[in-house]
Amino acid sequence: MALPDSSSRRNSLIPSFIYSSSSKTLPLHHMLNSASAAAPSQPPENLHAGSRGLMIPSPSESRKIEMYSPALYAACTAGGILSCGLTHMAVTPLDLVKCNMQIDPAKYKSISSGFGVLLKEQGFRGFFHGWVPTLLGYSAQGACKFGFYEFFKKYYSDIAGPEYASKYKTLIYLAGSASAEVIADIALCPFEL
Repeated sequence: MALPDSSSRRNSLIPSFIYSSSSKTLPLHHMLNSASAAAPSQPPENLHAGSRGLMIPSPSESRKIEMYSPALYAACTAGGILSCGLTHMAVTPLDLVKCNMQIDPAKYKSISSGFGVLLKEQGFRGFFHGWVPTLLGYSAQGACKFGFYEFFKKYYSDIAGPEYASKYKTLIYLAGSASAEVIADIALCPFEL
């Protein structure tokens, strides 16, 4: 089984399967490369050979979100809150040690000794000073970044029209990302004191 020639498809920075019309399958082209090194065998029953290569059915989705609907923007916003807010809050102890190393390098010589000094002087609670503004600030940043990116992507594509939106997709997505990041950083700034 051969994969479609990659030169026959339009070169893009975004993988073609992300914006394909089929929502029931995802390509597994990378599996072919690893499988070619192994001995040839029969593919599992749930794999199908399609015109785009090896395919596997995706799990059933209980609820579909229509593109560019308020539900999509809400889902992207929630995803941003969870991914940015929680991850930045989780590394708050490391950020505290880094800041202490910048303020007093003689006392906080390394990251590991910095954790020890912080634990000795302030106890376990000392690791989490500032976690609330970090959680709130980066949740606001993530919400704006993810939600406004999808909004501006659609907005700029509508301004450009269908022909230019397709032709200049990468530039439109870049402009959407930059616009969303400006708003996201403004949302974060009040919490960065």
